Amino acid sequence: MGTESISYVIDTLYAIFAMTLIIFMVPGFAMLEAGIVRTKNVTAVLTINTLIYAVASLSFLLIGYSFAFGELANDSMSKYAAFLFQMAFVGKVVNIMSGGVSERAKIIPLAFFTIIMASVLYPIVVNVTWGLNFLKDTFLELSMYDLAGSTVIHSTGGWALLAAIMIIGARKGRYSKTGGIRVIPASNIPLVTLGAFLLWIGWFGFNGGSVGSIASKENADAVALTIMNTNTAGLMGAITVAVIMYIKYKKLDLTMILNGALGGLVAVTAGPDLYDIYTPILIGAIGGAIVVFGVSFFDRLRLDDPVGALSVHLLNGIWGTIAVGLFASNGSDITLLGQLKGILVVAVFAFVSSYIVLFIINKIMPLRAENDEEMQGLDVEECGLEAYPEFKRAF
Repeated sequence: MGTESISYVIDTLYAIFAMTLIIFMVPGFAMLEAGIVRTKNVTAVLTINTLIYAVASLSFLLIGYSFAFGELANDSMSKYAAFLFQMAFVGKVVNIMSGGVSERAKIIPLAFFTIIMASVLYPIVVNVTWGLNFLKDTFLELSMYDLAGSTVIHSTGGWALLAAIMIIGARKGRYSKTGGIRVIPASNIPLVTLGAFLLWIGWFGFNGGSVGSIASKENADAVALTIMNTNTAGLMGAITVAVIMYIKYKKLDLTMILNGALGGLVAVTAGPDLYDIYTPILIGAIGGAIVVFGVSFFDRLRLDDPVGALSVHLLNGIWGTIAVGLFASNGSDITLLGQLKGILVVAVFAFVSSYIVLFIINKIMPLRAENDEEMQGLDVEECGLEAYPEFKRAF
């Protein structure tokens, strides 16, 4: 077997391994969201996460991949492995959105939005950033560097979530008429913790696999550096939130600390292969601080986001993409202006297109559950199956 064939096999194996790590993020999102919501909505959350993986993956197989990348072809590894790696990403965009509208959004309309997002909207974003680039040779052509999707995936999902929240509104009782904010505590902290760490582990495949090859000494070093920097940013995000929360409230809120870690991971995702081993400490620290102040900011705007996805994914997706322009423009073609242009183009397209699609879906089949359904809990109304039937549920 020649050197080229060995590299082909190694990179194929690595892509499949990275894809498997990314799929660990499916139960990661599911467990985190199931722990955050009240017990009466747990089955509904788990059901939509399951359907997102199934529906988004199949939609991307049948339509989305060719729209984003053209034909199924790859010279450096099996074309099937290359597809599987890209397929693993697609559901994460909708996972980001589904958690933020949990406890009041219905499953079937979200499933229809998943089809459109995975078939058309997300592939368009991928096309102009990682793929065929139908904007090539126009003034909108993007030169944004985004290794694993701080903007392409995380901010895209965040903009879709913002559109959805604006359409369906907040959970009943979340905000008072006088401006008060009712805290709705997480139902299962161990599940939140498990989900966050599954996401953290999945991120090593998310970012490390995006390097594209591991079959040489230089590429192996690049993969290892990428994973190391990814982990460092997550560590610093968690530590930063812990410090801020203790200074502000003299309490260590575990859910916020875990979101701080996720915020740091999102922030470093745009360029972990470009940084030295110290820069992710700063990027993760700022990412953690963004989570803390972002949650308060969105609550003041009465944008009800149970899992903090707007702060974790939208704001830190933006920050992470800007960070590449600040810290990685070392003689390459990466510029802060190019990063900002990419953020703006994706933001306008992702928000406007998601809002239009969700608005139309909402007119055909309401996205939001009826008041009595929301009070009863979506488990009974949507699934006919309660996650904790022996528990007395608190409304």
